[in-house]
Amino acid sequence: MKRTKPDETKLTICVWHPFTEWRPKAEMAEAMRRRWPEMRVVHLPDYARLPEELLDTDIFVGYSLRAEQLKSAKKLKWIHSTATGVAQLMYPELRDSGVTVTNPRGIFSVSMAEHTMGLLLAMARNFPGSVRYQDKAHWAQQELWDEPQHLKELNGRVLLIVGLGSIGKELAARAAAFQMRVWGVTRSGGGDRKLAERIFPAGELHEALAEADYVVVAAPETAETKHLFGTAEFARMKAGAAFVNVSRGSLVDHVALVGALESGKLCGAALDVTDPEPLPAESPLWHAPRLLITPHTSAISDRLWPRQTAVLLDLLEKWFAGEELFNRVDLSRGY
Repeated sequence: MKRTKPDETKLTICVWHPFTEWRPKAEMAEAMRRRWPEMRVVHLPDYARLPEELLDTDIFVGYSLRAEQLKSAKKLKWIHSTATGVAQLMYPELRDSGVTVTNPRGIFSVSMAEHTMGLLLAMARNFPGSVRYQDKAHWAQQELWDEPQHLKELNGRVLLIVGLGSIGKELAARAAAFQMRVWGVTRSGGGDRKLAERIFPAGELHEALAEADYVVVAAPETAETKHLFGTAEFARMKAGAAFVNVSRGSLVDHVALVGALESGKLCGAALDVTDPEPLPAESPLWHAPRLLITPHTSAISDRLWPRQTAVLLDLLEKWFAGEELFNRVDLSRGY
């Protein structure tokens, strides 16, 4: 698709989300205007004016764009998603449109890896139990030790990371610092052997699960990964293993997860993502034994929007220079 020059480009930024930190900051639009004062930059606070602004938009920066909106965006050449996951954009009309799609892959990896290490430590050392006893002003040293799963160390344990993308790689590096044995699962079975001592293809997931002490899901959301973890997968995990999902809620059958926790098969689990979100008050996940829930906060940090802005500036530089864009989404794979 033919690229535009700055003075003939309209860039529209539009994301509205009930969580305020997912909304682009004014500094992002201001940075674009400072760099290319001749480019028209429109930053919308909500979706009210989006239909009219899309009519002559060349570059759209946002989280989602519906098929009917895409149809009216006659000049659209490029969508830059502010979310790494782009399943919401993978409809036939967009796949067939010729519109380029990029995402900010990599900017969430450090915060998510640190958050995930925190979840692993919290389960191994039973921090949630300590907090519950603290709320009761009770010194619970004996009670914490007497629980069926004693306090553990992470070193020497097998950590299986399902998805060795940018998040998985950052997690692997941090787990290695804790002297964990890092294994991985990738679509093809390929990957950096410096990060993981063993890497399995997706078809051998069950084999890998049988030997893992901790399993972390960091794979992309696609049609193929829906309910990647269900009854069969939890049954294959070793007794006393722990499970973490920081990817998307759709990758896990939560009924099966609750069953694995209630039966005692898993010693614990941690979820940063659920399906749906926000998690309804009546969901059984809230009361599942030994389940730690964080409300999709793993990707949030005080450096989020400076990183978002830096990635978009770099991409725009390449766009106007006619160079290859990084972080392009493979529309056939959906990530």
